[in-house]
Amino acid sequence: MQGMEKWHITPEDPGEFTLAADARCSTTNYANDHIWELRYQDVEPPALTVQTTYGLRARSFRIFPRFVEGDVAIVDLVDFDSPLTIHNFGPSFISMSYYPVPGIMVEAYYCVPESNVMGGVITLTNTKLKERELRFELAAVLAPDEDGYRMAARKIEEVTVLSGQTHHLHPVLFITGGAQEGAGAFSSLAFDLELAPGAYRTFTWAAAALEDEGDSFRLARETATRHWEGEIARAEMLAAGQIAVRTGDHDWDRAFALGQKTAFGLLMSPTPNFPGTSFVVNRLPEQGFSAQGDGRDYQLNWSGQTPLQADYLSGIIANTAPELAQDLLLNFLSFQSEEGFIPKKVGLGGQESDLLAMPLMSQMAWRVYQSNQSEEFLEEVFPKLEAFARAWFTPEQDSDEDGIPEWTRARQSGFEAHPANITNPNWVLHPEVSMTEEPALCALLSNELQILIRMASILGEESAISSLQTLRATLEEAIHEAWDEEDALYYRWDKDTHFSPAGKTLVMGKGNGHLNIQMQFDHPVRLLIQIKAASSPPSKLKVFIHGYETPDKHHVERISPTQFQWHLGTGKGMSHCVYSFLEYVDVYDMGEDDKILVHVAHYRTEDLSLLLPLWSGDASQENARKLIKETITAPERFWFPFGLRSTPHAERPAVLMPWNTMVGKGLIAYGRRDLAAKLVSKLMGAIIKNLKENGKFYACYDAETGQGLQEHNTVDGLAPLELFLETLGVRIISPRKFAIEGRNPFPWPVTITYRGTSIERRRRRTIVTFPDGQTAVFTNPRPQIVSLE
Repeated sequence: MQGMEKWHITPEDPGEFTLAADARCSTTNYANDHIWELRYQDVEPPALTVQTTYGLRARSFRIFPRFVEGDVAIVDLVDFDSPLTIHNFGPSFISMSYYPVPGIMVEAYYCVPESNVMGGVITLTNTKLKERELRFELAAVLAPDEDGYRMAARKIEEVTVLSGQTHHLHPVLFITGGAQEGAGAFSSLAFDLELAPGAYRTFTWAAAALEDEGDSFRLARETATRHWEGEIARAEMLAAGQIAVRTGDHDWDRAFALGQKTAFGLLMSPTPNFPGTSFVVNRLPEQGFSAQGDGRDYQLNWSGQTPLQADYLSGIIANTAPELAQDLLLNFLSFQSEEGFIPKKVGLGGQESDLLAMPLMSQMAWRVYQSNQSEEFLEEVFPKLEAFARAWFTPEQDSDEDGIPEWTRARQSGFEAHPANITNPNWVLHPEVSMTEEPALCALLSNELQILIRMASILGEESAISSLQTLRATLEEAIHEAWDEEDALYYRWDKDTHFSPAGKTLVMGKGNGHLNIQMQFDHPVRLLIQIKAASSPPSKLKVFIHGYETPDKHHVERISPTQFQWHLGTGKGMSHCVYSFLEYVDVYDMGEDDKILVHVAHYRTEDLSLLLPLWSGDASQENARKLIKETITAPERFWFPFGLRSTPHAERPAVLMPWNTMVGKGLIAYGRRDLAAKLVSKLMGAIIKNLKENGKFYACYDAETGQGLQEHNTVDGLAPLELFLETLGVRIISPRKFAIEGRNPFPWPVTITYRGTSIERRRRRTIVTFPDGQTAVFTNPRPQIVSLE
């Protein structure tokens, strides 16, 4: 990476570094992708190790160096004469050096050049003034499946290699230089070396694993004997294309570097189902093998991507690789129907959801356009994006056709903490999303429509602008109506009554019978029937609700067994009618020990998604001021030590990075760049804590402790580079063209370096230095374009 500082690694540092084939310079294999990790902690034997499980086809396969001088054998990083130093890295490679014994410098380059092979270059140099004799061994330890066998030395085509078998794979380790079988406790390829003062010896090696041992050998030999200088130069050139961040805090700099490395490492080559480069949600050694051969049997994180995940990844890579961000969008558009429908989730194996995608497509497209400035691109995607946006206003998504669409399922929202999500502890009190209209969905659609209007203006599509503005005006009005002045928050509302009542329990009962209620409500309410089953859910359950919607409109509504959702012995059924006066409820065919509760549906749950009108620009200035002061930055509500928590009342509220990013952008839009900087600092605090303790990013983070939660190294838990740059007031358009605005709100100067150009943001001035040495200084905070083009 350009200008990357060296990292000196000690045995106390977190020990994990994932390596996998880089889709930018090789063809990845979605159904058979070998993912490795460099480890120097928690491995057996303790050693500087690269390891994999071949997607759980082996318990483990480890490769590590061993050095013997005299009677001393060195393998553990603890025993090295000097710390391990990382010089450079990318998604597929790492370059490092160390001194295992005094005076012997080892320079090592490890790389995954393609999905089924790992290799590298190791150079040993004698830096002392006297000749040295030592033995160098490259060991390979395979813990195979029950039908396999461990690595052992054998000759293939008169070459000594190590070979083993696990789950139909035949791993073969090959090294150049005429190795002999090692004599240590572990299977190894060994060399006895005599190094004069200043002399060095270089070895290239590779470990391949295919179903045929001969094929594995040939791939390993071909890899080990390839032109490694060119391979290294190409990988380092790609790494140099990332954004180098220099702040007053080295931990921040490393987090952004690792975040970009991880983001690009998630990319996968096109498949027959995807026309462009795509991605998986995380990429770990236990993943990457499809027994079915096409990926359709993969679990969640490899079975597809959502617009929220794609949008967050796009925000990390679009500045430096707009063509890849464009691919992420075009992949979704390739699944689009003639009616404009785009699936909520699409996968490299052709997997697709039957739900409509979260409305973030135009945002992804606009991000690409800001980098490539291509009207030809806009002309290509605008009709598709407009059709997608209008698909949200069809009766399938807007059941009452009032211009305010509804989610079909809670998971469609992309918001894990949605109160109607069945994993929410209080889900039973909340109405189904199909009966609810939401500020978040209105804000998402409003944002899409605003972008489409800008695109239409650029393209001269005047006929589209008026109808798009009409759609947006309805959404904007609905958002304003959802504002609660007392609570300083936007609430969900019932799609029929347009009220947001607080839930309450009306009556409780046990077994079959008649529940007399006789209750009048100020406004019509929707009812929820909760069943607590003593054993199994009652399959023939029938519930009848008697009451009035209006004085002259009486209902006798049946809630059938198919209308109930069940989770952990609790069932929830919702009335489709609303009631201003409730007479009674009759229950039939329920177990005598089963319990029934009748609730008014609860619409006043606070959660992070309700803040999105700030992001979409639909909050009035006064409402925005109050929302920021009394809600967002209130420590008892959302403003926690490690970010904005997803919901104030959860037992362990999580920080969700994409949603925090949207709110952070809203703070900037409403002139609170200072608060956006504080939010970025909170988010980085959680990320850095986990990188230091575990060497990992996480899907989300505990808002109070910063502890990483759920799976690790997922796309939606990476360092928020886009929000950081927007807060800093820097946008990269090209290597020679940048946009800057505002002032640096962080407590130290920040330097952004990209392909030879550096932008130093101080408190009250910005210094731009181009590769040819030209320098420009700016003191005015107004938006400006800085360019050599």
